[in-house]
This record gives sequence, structure tokens and C-alpha cells, in this order.
Amino acid sequence: MEKGKANNEKKSFKSSLKSIMGGDVLAGDFFRRQTGLLILLVGIAIFYTHNRYAAQQQQIEIDKLRKELIDIKYDALTRSSELMEKSRQSRIEEYVSQKGSKLETSTHPPYVIKNK
Repeated sequence: MEKGKANNEKKSFKSSLKSIMGGDVLAGDFFRRQTGLLILLVGIAIFYTHNRYAAQQQQIEIDKLRKELIDIKYDALTRSSELMEKSRQSRIEEYVSQKGSKLETSTHPPYVIKNK
């Protein structure tokens, strides 16, 4: 009796494996009742995959923009220091004297003119 039962189990396993591989199991009552749930699960899986991909793309863009921002900050700092160096009074006096101008820095304090 046990041999017949074991043979029957092997046969049902083979037939169930055959029905799964052949797609017959999808026509069964269980899958027909759960079609909505299966479609929902597939939709959620697709949404999850897309959402993760989009988040990774945004993170890559954020990292790229951060690096660009740092480069721009350093460039602005460099230009600002160059401008400060060129606009110092001693540099301006040196530049004017090199051009042969007769302008000089005043040795007298400015006069305050009061309007009555």
C-alpha cells in the first residue's frame, strides 16, 4: 500500500511540476481568484524598482552638483583675493607711477566744506 502511495505522490509531483512549467497552473481556480492581487504585486514591484533607480540617479546628480559647487566656491574665493590684491592702495599707486602719471598721494588731510 505504501508503494502505491509513494508512486502516486511521485506522479502527482511530476504532473504538478509539468503543469507549473507548462503554465496550466495559471488557469487554476486559485490564480483566477487572486488575479487582482497578483497584478497589484507586480505593479508594486515595478514601482519599487523604478523608484530606487530614480533615487540613485538623483543622488548621482546631487553629488555632481556638490562637486561643481565646491569648485565654483574655490574659484570665487581665488578671484576675490586677486581683486583685493589689485585694489590695494599701494598697488594702485605703483600702477599709476609706472604709467608715468604725475598723480601722487596727498600728504594733507581733506578739507571739509560746510554749506551754509
